[in-house]
Amino acid sequence: MAEMKEKKIKREERHRDTWDPFQLNPVGAEKEGSRTCFRLAQYLVAVFVGLAVLTSAVIAKGSLLVLTTLSSPKSMRSEKEQQFYMLMLVFCLVCPNFLVFLKSLWRCAFKSFVRPNMRTMAFICAIECLVSLGTSVLVLVVMPEFDVLTNLFISGGVCITSAILQIIFKLQRESWRIVFPICSLLLTIAGYCLLGMDYYVRVHSHVDGETANSFKFVAIGICASLLVSLCWWENPLQATNRVLSSLIPQDTLSELDGFRDFVFIISSILRVIVIGAVYLIYHALIKSITWSDFNLEDKEWELLQTGLVLLFLQAFCSAACHWFGVVACKIHAVRMSFALPVCCTGPAVLLVGLILFITQAQTLGGDKTMSITGDFSSVFSYINFMLRINTTPMALLEVTNSICQTSLNSYYLQWPFSMLALEGVCMWSGFVTCTYYVWKIKVQRIERTSQLFVRRLYESVFIDQSLLLNTKMKVARAKNQASHDEIQDCVIYLCATMWHETYDEMLKILTSMFRLDRYRGDPKEEHSDYFNFECHIYVDDAFTGEDVPERRLVNSYVEDLIHVVVEVYRVFTNKEPDDVSIIETPYGGRLMLVMPEGNMLYIHLKDKRRIRNKKRWSQIMYLYYLLGWKGYIVKNPQKINTRRSSLISVDGEIFLPQFENDNKRKFISDDNTYILALDGDTDFHPKAVILLVDRLRMYDNVGAACGRIHPTGMGPMVWYQKFEYAVGHWLQKTAEHVFGSVLCSPGCFSLFRGSALMDDSVLKRYTTTSTRASEYVQYDQGEDRWLCTLLLQQGWRVEYNAASDAYTNSPQEFKEFYNQRRRWGPSTLANTLDLLHSGAETVKRNTSISRLYIFYQMFTVGSSILGPASVTLMVAGAFQFVFKIAGTLSIIIASIPPVLYFIVCFVAKPNNQITIAAIMSVLYAFLMTASFFSIIGDMVVQGTFLTPTGVFLVSMAIMYLVTALLHPQEFTMLIYGLMYFICIPSGYLLLTIYSLVNMNIVTWGTRESNKTEGEVKKQHNLLCDRNCRICCWDMKLQVTQEATNLLYQQITGQHPQQAIPLINNNQGIPLQAISNSEPQTQPNHQTEAVNLKEPKKDSPDKWKVSISNWVYPVKEEFLKKLTYANLKKNLKEQIWYTLRNKNEDDVCEELVLMLTDTLNGELSAVGPEDVLTDLQVEQLQHELTQQARHILKTNGMNRLEKRVKRAIEKTLTAPKVQKLDEVSEKDFWNKLIDRYLAPIKNTKQHEEEVTKELKSLRNKAVFLYFIINVLWVVATFFLQAIGNDIISIKIPKLHSNGTPSGEFLKVEPLSLMFLLSFAVLLFIQFLAMLYHRYKHAEFTSFQILLFPAVKI
Repeated sequence: MAEMKEKKIKREERHRDTWDPFQLNPVGAEKEGSRTCFRLAQYLVAVFVGLAVLTSAVIAKGSLLVLTTLSSPKSMRSEKEQQFYMLMLVFCLVCPNFLVFLKSLWRCAFKSFVRPNMRTMAFICAIECLVSLGTSVLVLVVMPEFDVLTNLFISGGVCITSAILQIIFKLQRESWRIVFPICSLLLTIAGYCLLGMDYYVRVHSHVDGETANSFKFVAIGICASLLVSLCWWENPLQATNRVLSSLIPQDTLSELDGFRDFVFIISSILRVIVIGAVYLIYHALIKSITWSDFNLEDKEWELLQTGLVLLFLQAFCSAACHWFGVVACKIHAVRMSFALPVCCTGPAVLLVGLILFITQAQTLGGDKTMSITGDFSSVFSYINFMLRINTTPMALLEVTNSICQTSLNSYYLQWPFSMLALEGVCMWSGFVTCTYYVWKIKVQRIERTSQLFVRRLYESVFIDQSLLLNTKMKVARAKNQASHDEIQDCVIYLCATMWHETYDEMLKILTSMFRLDRYRGDPKEEHSDYFNFECHIYVDDAFTGEDVPERRLVNSYVEDLIHVVVEVYRVFTNKEPDDVSIIETPYGGRLMLVMPEGNMLYIHLKDKRRIRNKKRWSQIMYLYYLLGWKGYIVKNPQKINTRRSSLISVDGEIFLPQFENDNKRKFISDDNTYILALDGDTDFHPKAVILLVDRLRMYDNVGAACGRIHPTGMGPMVWYQKFEYAVGHWLQKTAEHVFGSVLCSPGCFSLFRGSALMDDSVLKRYTTTSTRASEYVQYDQGEDRWLCTLLLQQGWRVEYNAASDAYTNSPQEFKEFYNQRRRWGPSTLANTLDLLHSGAETVKRNTSISRLYIFYQMFTVGSSILGPASVTLMVAGAFQFVFKIAGTLSIIIASIPPVLYFIVCFVAKPNNQITIAAIMSVLYAFLMTASFFSIIGDMVVQGTFLTPTGVFLVSMAIMYLVTALLHPQEFTMLIYGLMYFICIPSGYLLLTIYSLVNMNIVTWGTRESNKTEGEVKKQHNLLCDRNCRICCWDMKLQVTQEATNLLYQQITGQHPQQAIPLINNNQGIPLQAISNSEPQTQPNHQTEAVNLKEPKKDSPDKWKVSISNWVYPVKEEFLKKLTYANLKKNLKEQIWYTLRNKNEDDVCEELVLMLTDTLNGELSAVGPEDVLTDLQVEQLQHELTQQARHILKTNGMNRLEKRVKRAIEKTLTAPKVQKLDEVSEKDFWNKLIDRYLAPIKNTKQHEEEVTKELKSLRNKAVFLYFIINVLWVVATFFLQAIGNDIISIKIPKLHSNGTPSGEFLKVEPLSLMFLLSFAVLLFIQFLAMLYHRYKHAEFTSFQILLFPAVKI
């Protein structure tokens, strides 16, 4: 309601000034409201993650303590049970090493292998063996001899090596913080001393079970703890540039990062060997193991169940604790959800244990009033009796018995128990003070796990100590993030290519750019996301078809774009654009605007008669301009024209901030220069851009990153594409990201690194003009994929960020969809084959691409080629299932329609082919629908889903359901799954045939103009078109603008170049002639660069500039800001914006009120839609300046005079008409066009040769596809003909209650061949998606949705 009232007030305010107060309100233009709910969700998620860390750590540690207690010789378990629980302890030690082995093996297999330095690897492996020796001895030898409380406390001593290294290297920023590691060292030593004293008192006070051998285990335990503490030696060394000794070379740590995965494979194997050796040596040689005891009898399976449950709890909860700890750090909840719960793990375990001890002691003693300070011997006598008759509470009673093996159970003295408690306090305090730095860690929005933690391996036995000691003391920044100043040095060029976009599509991209401008704010001010940006829009075919360049006008698409710019600017600022420049360029024209917050927007209008059109050439155009030309200028400042100094105002502010941006570029490297490639209809939010920027900032080897593209629109074709895009991103994109590198970063929303594009054989190769048939297919039909192929071949990685969402219009018509995919399909195959062809060389250069990944892509290409045959077999299965016909006959019937359509595509025109495909798609959809419901009906009749088709359908449904659940924001995409299912024959069979047969057609296929160039040229500037009938005569009268101009020239005697065309507008307003000879009838068009009138005497330009015809209608549109209605609104908003940060609201309100009154008085005789003349503007500016000076002087605010004067000038400044500011830039464009972008003029002979080559290439590709698919279908046919009894997989049929029925279900060759060609690849991608969700997506979703900038 409040929002509606606010809109009403604004509308009424506009209505006072004009009769046309109505405006558009694009979706997403409004400012984001308060995020109270998100703020609350932040803390709720932080609390949840913190509780998950604490709970999992307590369970993991508690399970380990229970296992050590049950395996203790002092326990009341039998020797057989003790051996079994000891084996469970061994598995607990092996589990984390096994997980690290699998992950490292995965990375070595799918990433390029780096040959390790043998000396470094030997040193690391030696350390790992010592750590494993200490851990094994401590857990398998020492801890079973100690009580449960001592085992809990002794783990705190593993921080001693870290404390010593912190003291030696003085890693603290403030010198006084060295107190923390010193206190940690002293407290740990004190804890060890108290441990020895405690056992000394126990032995001499004759505590039950304590003998002189206990001192031996105390010494061994202390030595083992020292060995375990070596595990985190690398953390202090990474925080300093020094070395520990001559054993560690200076470059050891830097070398280790390159082959750490291979080292982990070897070290994890060695650690497992050491664990097994300690177990066998101690328990098999020193002690005796009866191997036959591991053969459990029927009554002893309860023992196995208890041990496996404890093993599972310990292994699973320790891994979960490590995972939740990483999540806590990545969502910026380091203190609340990581450091605090991990530090509280030890006290929490102790508290839980004491609560259980007190509760069970009172319950088992039978006396509710019994105190724990009473006669404990009688209590535990009763417990021993209970253990002999019932083993259900066995674990808890054993722990309770272990607690009472301390001095607490002494018959003489119980006060020594306080030494044990003091030992625990010292050990815990030493651990907390050693890891004090964790509480001060600053985490970036997207932080790599390797930059948060030193080791990938966690120690499950010491899960709490492992997490904190493994956290890096100084979180390493990427090379471009070493300091706050370097983070700020980042520039993003938003480059959108347009070609025949509609008004609504233009509205999306402009709204997105203005949203980013509002988010980033004034480029002169600091911002949490340190980057600068410029927006560039490149409009292809922007002019009409006139032969004389000077007489061309902008077409209707450009007119719509200008209207959109004005409208969006008005929505975001409630005023008209202020700083607008219209510039003639060698390639056509350029519009330059200053966005509301001071960032720049450039609109480049391309004349296809001067420069090549189409998307790839627009990309080359802006890449050379932004990376080549601007990079050259900032490296050669002497080339900058000195005329720029005239654009500096009196108070030092820059009129047009693009020069300031160019100046900043001096301090920005090419690595920190990013190109955001966009389409003309892309809709995105700032957070999506920031995610991609962070991805490139954090990973130096990433050359490009893309986000999740969402198709928009209405209709069945859009519904199909919604699910197709979802599945493509959920499975295919994530599989490429996990296994190696993404192959295609779509041009509608992708961020590229400048240095990657400038690399050898990338941008230079990208400028290649297609001359051969294969080049037309690979280069021009899929330019985005080809550019990514070039990046991959040069060693750069392309990544996918699932949380970076962008929206783009998708084809809504069947014809447009088929034509789009006709381009995409062959180009995708061509680029993939190119990458596979250079696979050996690419593997050497690119660390993200391995031979296994090349094999995966080969398997993917093979499945894609077999797509038509696979779908044909699926349709055959549908025929067989629905109509109950034989398998061989169903294959023959299913093969007839694609063969007929194959022939049709060779003989019919493309439009007719699409029409026939649409009809066949509908028929196939009916068949797939009938098949779907028939499968469900068959499962109901059979009473089980364990049928071949049922298993496939259910498994696919479960797979897609799990995938959607792991993408909760996109769960509704499942609604379109049925549409996707019934359209599979159309999308994978008919479309493939259409794409292959029409491969020789290399036109764009989408957004094509409805009229030919000749028709457009003929009808352009047609001012009058009438059909007249006189008697029996039919006459057609046409009056063109050229004829009108010729008549005007004859009357006025002007030169043809000076004749100004009549400007036709879309509102039906009478046409108006614009003449330079009558300046008094036109508004003021002042500009510092070009004056339409005679140059002033003091002007440096003594010549008269000729202006092309297209400039005038564009300028007229922006001149509407000088109407009375707009001036009143603009002045108010400009004053408020200029003084928004000066905390002078009272003065600002008075200025707005008085200046508005002055404006009303001066323009009382002017209509609301009339444009002011030169004299009116000059007089109004003088009056407003005088009034503002008087108000500021009265209020004692003379310091604001320059700013207010500047605001008035901006309000009254007309759009500037310019030539290029620099002669050198004009020379750059001329040479660039001449070298790379000159319009292609092919001879008829060349076109005939290319057409012939394209058809030849088409025939080869069709033949290859045809032979492979026919062979696959024929092989299936003969396997089916051989018979199900000979070649089939038998599956036992089960009743609904799970009992076997004695019958078997057979997987026929028809089903088996389909599964081999389709389901295997889908399952592999599903596994990759699970890994991707586990490793990446959840962190990003938490960060962006819940933790954008909050540190908890």
